[in-house]
Amino acid sequence: MFEFDQYLGFLAFLTILTIGFWLLTFLLTFVVPYWIGGALLERLKELKEEKKAKREAL
Repeated sequence: MFEFDQYLGFLAFLTILTIGFWLLTFLLTFVVPYWIGGALLERLKELKEEKKAKREAL
């Protein structure tokens, strides 16, 4: 079976794998959609301000 140092290495591998999995899951479900949504809202505000500035210039 495993010796103690192999067991610790295996546990370290599983820990790193698990942390990576949950980090990737968190990024894909919360951070990326929040980032994209914020960028879209900012772009819509800019377009709205550009239209308003054009109307006021006329």
